[in-house]
Amino acid sequence: MTETAASLTRFVPPPAVPVDARGDWPAAEATLGRPLPGDYEHLVAAYGWGEFCDYLRLHTPFGTSRHNGLAWQTGRPSGRAEADRGRYPYPLHPAPGGLLIWGGTIDTDRLCWLTSGTPDRWPVVVWSGDGRYETHPMGAAAFIEAWARGRVGSRLLADMEPGPAPWFTTFRPRLHRCLWLTEGPFAHERRSAILRDALAPTADRGTWRSDQGDAGQDHFATVGTDWLLTYDMARPHQIRISFPPEDGPRVGRRLFAAVRRMRCEVTRISAGKGETLPAWGAVAAEDSVPRT
Repeated sequence: MTETAASLTRFVPPPAVPVDARGDWPAAEATLGRPLPGDYEHLVAAYGWGEFCDYLRLHTPFGTSRHNGLAWQTGRPSGRAEADRGRYPYPLHPAPGGLLIWGGTIDTDRLCWLTSGTPDRWPVVVWSGDGRYETHPMGAAAFIEAWARGRVGSRLLADMEPGPAPWFTTFRPRLHRCLWLTEGPFAHERRSAILRDALAPTADRGTWRSDQGDAGQDHFATVGTDWLLTYDMARPHQIRISFPPEDGPRVGRRLFAAVRRMRCEVTRISAGKGETLPAWGAVAAEDSVPRT
């Protein structure tokens, strides 16, 4: 593993089971018509397809999802950007030295390489959704780590806010559930502590509170099982969770046990699209894919 990729994996723990992380690299490079940087191959092997800190996305050349795999490799923008090529200072892949997309953000920014010279020296170009751009003289792994540490100095990307340790979320098929709850006798902070203890070990993913302190959210994930949760303080009082489909029965048992310990009652169960479910039950898995 390259030193830059190794440094990133020490700072942001990779998933236990990365998705779309293995495949035929020679075939992928043959499709592109050029070799790829070594640090990128190590990134893909360690993390696979997913998202750093719910913001910065890593694509891989493998898999079958239309949101990943070979579909991203052309690096060609569409619509307005394609019609207005004169605004952009760089050619686009597969033109020599063109921009090649390797990632993106939830704000529709594209993360590209400027494919001029040796692959391991390709700089990163941030290409914003509104057509602005900036170039960073570093590879993909170094760029991700610099952003996660708050050192990238980008005018276009949102800053990595201080708070919980950085994390990586794997894109995989997930089920989504929302449990609507009565308030119960305890204050929110105690209820939240009970919930976290019942699902321990967990890792923080950030907290939000209203200025008046009467509304808020706690975001966290279970360690080792990849369950992602948001606990809403009020309006309404609810627990939202997404999890691999095969974990459904275990999630249900542990979550309902936690609610009993919180001394709340479940008044409604809904799925990811908001429809009310008659019981915990299993429905078809939904792909956790980037929002477009």
